[in-house]
Amino acid sequence: MSVHEVTLRRRDGGEHSLRVAADETILVAAERDGVSLPFGCRYGACGTCTGRLLDGRLAHAEPPRALKDRHLDAGYVLLCVAEPRSDCRIEVGASVQADLVSNPWK
Repeated sequence: MSVHEVTLRRRDGGEHSLRVAADETILVAAERDGVSLPFGCRYGACGTCTGRLLDGRLAHAEPPRALKDRHLDAGYVLLCVAEPRSDCRIEVGASVQADLVSNPWK
C-alpha cells in the first residue's frame, strides 16, 4: 500500500505534514496525528471539512455531495472523504469553507 506525504497549510502560515495511506482519508490521518480540522458529517455531505488542493492528486472515496462541479474544478476537496494519490499540499481551515458559503450568523 502506498503512503503519501500530505502537507496541510493554514492561511496564517502554519503547516503540518502527515503520512497518509492511499486508502485512508486525510481527516482520519489528521486526527491520528492530533491535528484539528473542522468537520461535520464524515461522508461528504455537509462541506464543513472543505480544503483546497494546491498541489498533487487525490480522489474522493465517496461522492463529494457538498461541492458543486465549479468548486471541484477550482480545486476544492472534502477532507473527510479525500484519499491521496500522490504527495499533496492542501489549504485547510474554516476560512477555506467560508470562501464557498458565507456564514449567515456573522
